[in-house]
Amino acid sequence: MAQKAVWAVGRRKTSVARAKIASGTGKITVNHKDVKDYIKNGDHLVRRALEPLFVLDARDKYDIALNVSGGGVVGQVGAIRHAVARALVAFNESLKPTLKKEGFLTRDSRMVERKKYGLHKARRGTQFSKR
Repeated sequence: MAQKAVWAVGRRKTSVARAKIASGTGKITVNHKDVKDYIKNGDHLVRRALEPLFVLDARDKYDIALNVSGGGVVGQVGAIRHAVARALVAFNESLKPTLKKEGFLTRDSRMVERKKYGLHKARRGTQFSKR
């Protein structure tokens, strides 16, 4: 019995990634482009984005279509990683202990601290002048 495609959402900083996962041959697209064409800043970022697949040794078992928006490259990579892990768990519940142990299912909650009034940045104040 063939299983239907499953959707999952991953987030990091201000980036949001939606992943659609189905059984297949390992075709991974991000915003209708191949993953290596979309993430051009280095092979290490592609590997980090697809780390859940490498840990499970399932690189060529699933077809994944990703839609990513917001944030920068590293934030989007983190969102993709989170979305892929959540989609894998939704697709096959038995993978949850492995992915949870590796920390892929935990949303990285670190965000940029907001700027406060009277300061230049979140914490940077004006320079003190003695004279």
